[in-house]
Amino acid sequence: MAEAHQAVAFQFTITPEGIDLQLSHQALRQVYLSGVRSWKKRLSRLKNNFITGVYPASPSSWLFVVIAILATMYTRSDPSMGLIAKIQEHLPVSQSLSPQCQTVVSAVLFSTLLWLSLIFTMRLCLKQLLSYHRWMFEQHGKLSNTTKIWVALVRIFSGRKPLLYSYQGSLPNLPVPAIKDTVKRYLESVLPLMSASEFERMKSLARDFESGLGNRLQWYLKLKALWAANYVSDWWEEYIYLRSRGPIMVNSNYYGMDFLYVTPTPIQAARAGNTLHALLLYRRKLNREEIKPSRVPGTIIPLCAAQCERIFNTTRIPGEETGNTQHSSRFRKSLVLIHCVQTWWCIRRVNVLLTVFIVFFRVPWAQARKQFFNSGINKRSLDCIEKAAFFVTLDDDEQGMMGNDPDGSLDRYAKSLLHGKCYDRWFDKSFSVVIYKNGKTGLNAEHSWADAPVVAHLWEYVLATDSFQLGYNEEGHCKGDINPNLPKPQRLSWDIPQECQEQISESLEVAKALADDVDFHVFPFRDFGKWQIKKFRLSPDAFIQMALQLAYYRVRGMFCLTYEASMTRLFREGRTETVRSCTSESCAFVKALESGEDRDHCRRLFRQACDKHQHLYRLAMTGAGIDRHLFCLYVVSKYLGVESPFLKEVLSEPWRLSTSQTPFQNVELFDLVNHPEYISCGGGFGPVADDGYGVAYIILGENMINFHVSCKHSCAQTDSHKFGAQIRRALLDLLALFCPDQNEPTIAGNPQTKKDL
Repeated sequence: MAEAHQAVAFQFTITPEGIDLQLSHQALRQVYLSGVRSWKKRLSRLKNNFITGVYPASPSSWLFVVIAILATMYTRSDPSMGLIAKIQEHLPVSQSLSPQCQTVVSAVLFSTLLWLSLIFTMRLCLKQLLSYHRWMFEQHGKLSNTTKIWVALVRIFSGRKPLLYSYQGSLPNLPVPAIKDTVKRYLESVLPLMSASEFERMKSLARDFESGLGNRLQWYLKLKALWAANYVSDWWEEYIYLRSRGPIMVNSNYYGMDFLYVTPTPIQAARAGNTLHALLLYRRKLNREEIKPSRVPGTIIPLCAAQCERIFNTTRIPGEETGNTQHSSRFRKSLVLIHCVQTWWCIRRVNVLLTVFIVFFRVPWAQARKQFFNSGINKRSLDCIEKAAFFVTLDDDEQGMMGNDPDGSLDRYAKSLLHGKCYDRWFDKSFSVVIYKNGKTGLNAEHSWADAPVVAHLWEYVLATDSFQLGYNEEGHCKGDINPNLPKPQRLSWDIPQECQEQISESLEVAKALADDVDFHVFPFRDFGKWQIKKFRLSPDAFIQMALQLAYYRVRGMFCLTYEASMTRLFREGRTETVRSCTSESCAFVKALESGEDRDHCRRLFRQACDKHQHLYRLAMTGAGIDRHLFCLYVVSKYLGVESPFLKEVLSEPWRLSTSQTPFQNVELFDLVNHPEYISCGGGFGPVADDGYGVAYIILGENMINFHVSCKHSCAQTDSHKFGAQIRRALLDLLALFCPDQNEPTIAGNPQTKKDL
């Protein structure tokens, strides 16, 4: 915008009478206002950096310390024990100041040093307090005296009104577990999945690793943990995501859906306008650090916010060996975003050519990018997209839950968000928003820069702001007056040679085959939910995980290595850890239930399985998981050029059941009592293994759980609809296990039943 104004603000022509200057006052005013906005942003960032830097103290506390020191000196006392006098002796301007001024300046300098020392001490104390995790393993509602004192101290040292990044400097580093603990937990996790001979062989490999190479690798890992803020995150991003050479569409990216039951407006342009408005409001709050720090639900314990830094203006750049994540720290204005929208909308046929590369294998995309888009007009157009805040697609299709085919329509909706037509999503962007013809919306997110909870927090804010704050008029259009001064969208141009078009055709065939192979089933489970499960004094997540184990056993007649994503954001720059949900306890329960054993015995085994799962989840959250430690040990072994049969076998084991719970975080933004229909359908992802399932679920309100089940058509042993039916059956069977005398779940007294869904 500023560049365009500068082009017309100052013009001159040479005439026989001399030089004729022509100034546009309106254009100059816009240039001036643009500069003012830029400086305001800079000053705001500077202020926030200062406030975050001195947290948990506040800038006003400096003044309090200075006044307190000066007041003490006024009473002829020396709180510095001679340090103020020492400072006064070495003041470089002592000769130009009176003795009284020298004393005041020295006192202010001492007060500042004392204030900084107090900040450092408070941060150190808070960091030590946040390293305490015993509270997580205590029974709910029965905290020990130690934990109660700890809670009080955390409140004292946490300060007031924290900004988004205020706690970053106080979060503890992720600890490195002991080799023997990790190996022991690993062997426990594979015991129900191996025969006796296989387990003895693995036990021997583990024993050799623990007593030999493991200690050497562990030493390097501890050295990294002392040096780096997090010994896992950078390697996890590079080796799991950026070095992956396969297509990221389906295999890596994930999606989020719109409201399940309502569409705020059927007008595509209006929904796009409000959605973009809400996204830019979130970006402004993010830039000002006005978003409240995320916390462990129901507690005062902060979570790491480092992933929020790359929500906007971020793109994954391909490379022949490894890619990288490009983030523009200087926020681009919405004009660049509108460029993206109009590029996609106005010249879609050209983009059909370009975007297919992104869903191809990473090496050909990197080579094509270097050969065809590294200079000239193609590079300028590509830069506009890659440096934009985010990407938007105006889709010609209609999606969402349709009344004539509710089940099939949700399946098509999921596939559309996951891969679209293979050429109408910019999968390398941090996230791409999709607005459908009938007003439904959704987004597709790239996975390397952040995990689903961060994107879910953004999306919940957008949905709530769109519907409850911005709203629409009676005709379904955006509220407010039209601004005639908005700049027109600019069309991006491309020069696509014949050789490039041939590669694009090849890429499109690969992309279509990958997309067509995805089998998806999305269904809302409304028979009962969190409220009923909690009546049994059970964890809702553990309950669902046991249902998934039961469903998988019924489908395949066997158990499998199961992945559930947990977060490690209690630690600085923490991301995820794996909870191995298939345990000896869960297998014992499933076998007992399927063999028709006594109901009381099955209930007892079920509670033991749920307790075990909760314990593993807490271990994962507190840095005592299995898989990230083993992964980093494997990376170190590769750097050292040594082979470990144990690590090689561990990391080659397939996750045939990959699961994840999508958190519902911005509860205060939604009024599910008066508006229970305004609930999101959650989101999902593609299958991790070719012969396995991907299952995402979200617990909404008190009486609903939405499931997103994925697998591949090419595998004869998998079927998303059959597995979905078994999940539903397993949940109802577990309910019957605890409520044998009722045909329907009891929901009386549930505050979420004001409206009939």
